[in-house]
Amino acid sequence: MSVKLRLARHGAKKRPYYRIVAADTRSPRDGRFIEIVGRYNPMLPKDSEDRVQLDLEKCKAWLDKGARPTERVARFLGAAGLWEWKAGNNPEKGKPGAKALERIEEKKEKAEARAAAEAEAKEAAKEAAKAAEEAAKAAAEEAKNAPAEEPAAEEPAAEEAPAEDKAEGGEEA
Repeated sequence: MSVKLRLARHGAKKRPYYRIVAADTRSPRDGRFIEIVGRYNPMLPKDSEDRVQLDLEKCKAWLDKGARPTERVARFLGAAGLWEWKAGNNPEKGKPGAKALERIEEKKEKAEARAAAEAEAKEAAKEAAKAAEEAAKAAAEEAKNAPAEEPAAEEPAAEEAPAEDKAEGGEEA
């Protein structure tokens, strides 16, 4: 029969309170246990002395008999100096799953597409600005050259108007 030092949950809904018990590994979490060796109240502040209460003599006796603490109880025993607690290192646990990797890839593709579209838009804007500048320069050059030609273009229009008036007058008569 293997024995574990573990937490057994008590207390109301949303108000947990745990007993630290020595129990057979085959028994349910909140079920049969051999002995209560301490108490843990997570609702109290972390610096409170009443948050974790251990009967050190009972804990030491069970550890000498071969009982193995669970991860959380090992932390408590480590703080009390009865057990050497080592932080677990599971690099696989922190890695994202398959769907999360797919979502990450989709986000990367969307970001790359957005960056490419922005770059194209900037290039198009630069080209449009250059074309507008060239058109403005061309218009400015035409404006410089056009004033000399415009009066000559207006004079023939003035000559044509009386001819039209004569033509209109001839039709009426």
